[in-house]
Amino acid sequence: MRATQAGQSALLLLDVVEVLVREQLEYAVIGAFALSVYGAVRASIDVDALLQVPFERLKNLQTPIRALGFRTTVHRGQAEDPVRGLLVVNDAFGNQVDLLGGLKGLDRHIFRRTIDVPFENQVLKFAGREDFIAMKCFAGGPQDLLDARSAYDGAQRPIDLDLLRTVTRRFGRDAADRLESILGS
Repeated sequence: MRATQAGQSALLLLDVVEVLVREQLEYAVIGAFALSVYGAVRASIDVDALLQVPFERLKNLQTPIRALGFRTTVHRGQAEDPVRGLLVVNDAFGNQVDLLGGLKGLDRHIFRRTIDVPFENQVLKFAGREDFIAMKCFAGGPQDLLDARSAYDGAQRPIDLDLLRTVTRRFGRDAADRLESILGS
């Protein structure tokens, strides 16, 4: 257990990632922690990571994670929910990691496009910029769209607009329209 106090959810993520690697599961860090890689820092009390696994596999991850002394709860998404399942991991300090078990419309190649980012003598896999922006357009809330804009505006290298549009369209018309609004302004 790396965390020693509240406010260290990123350290809890390192413990969780060790389990994911041992279980040979691909993951991509998303959410506010991923946004920090793209040039904008936003406070968040938890860290989010995306997997693409059946609900039973997500549920079974509780055993090795609990063996490390962490608390877990698992939620199954309803048929209409975009998130298929959620595994919430907490430590004794209130740090939290949310493992999303999959998103409807997610491009299956997302894990090939992750970027490796060194953190605390380990390497974490973060969603690529195009995938990150697409997921934020899909989520569609005001903060999500600000995050998408920040990731787009903060690009240090050219963004693959064809890829960005393709992966965003997989999430549906609303996500594609939100993206075009960001690109057009």
